Amino acid sequence: MKLFSPGNGSFFLATLGILFAANRFSRAGAAPPEGYTPAWADEFDAPSLDTNKWIHWQPGPRRDAVNAPGAVSLTNGCLTITSYTKADRHFTGMISTQGRFELVHGYWEARIRFDDSPGMWSAFWLQSPTMGRPVGDPAKAGIEIDICEHRVVGKTGENLAPKVQHTLHWDGYGESHKSKAQLTPEMKLDSGFHVYGFEWTDSAYRFYVDGKLTWTVTEAISHTNEFAILSSEIKDRDWAGRIPAGGYGDRSASKTKMVVDYVRYYSRSSGHQTRCEVSARPPE
Repeated sequence: MKLFSPGNGSFFLATLGILFAANRFSRAGAAPPEGYTPAWADEFDAPSLDTNKWIHWQPGPRRDAVNAPGAVSLTNGCLTITSYTKADRHFTGMISTQGRFELVHGYWEARIRFDDSPGMWSAFWLQSPTMGRPVGDPAKAGIEIDICEHRVVGKTGENLAPKVQHTLHWDGYGESHKSKAQLTPEMKLDSGFHVYGFEWTDSAYRFYVDGKLTWTVTEAISHTNEFAILSSEIKDRDWAGRIPAGGYGDRSASKTKMVVDYVRYYSRSSGHQTRCEVSARPPE
């Protein structure tokens, strides 16, 4: 191969590419805690979803909408999930790293702009494929970790747009279900991009917004692999209020969007090993 041969100039170009990637990884707002190193990322610079990293998660009817791959798009270095209405049906999207990248412990970070509307919410979260199995052992079964959930209004119409909620769910979704949540103070999260971070150790969860620690939890600690999810969901007259009359507009006109600049995962440095599993499955 001549790719790294100084004689043909490609070595210089390759080096520039590596430096550019490193700079991209450390740009705007990235703030992992001390002791973490980059291990996985998607900067969403490709023209379409990287199916070596993501799948369209649980497509089909979900709550009061259809979870449609067509609601997910990439442009201008960002991934966008658009919620829209067509022929009186509502559509939105979800993607996950299930079967592609699943891990235990480490630091996750995403830079997101929430342009949400009543009747729906958007989230960046982690999920265990064995959540609730067995009940009573979240360390073994894993849990649902909502790094950030954003709503414009609450169930009774209260303004929640400047805030996000961090939530933990464990012991399944049935009669044994348990949860714990923390709503952040007003942080102007209804305007522009913000950085949402989550540190997961063997003894604590720590949630961050724009580098500020917003919640620490030391119970229901998962010690099993979990995958990441980016999602928008629609449910009328529930915890995100009522769907607007007429819905959200068609796909080309809708302003209800979750826009993600990047998602990154950092592992602990040598001496604090994180157990990671990267799927070798071919893209779908």
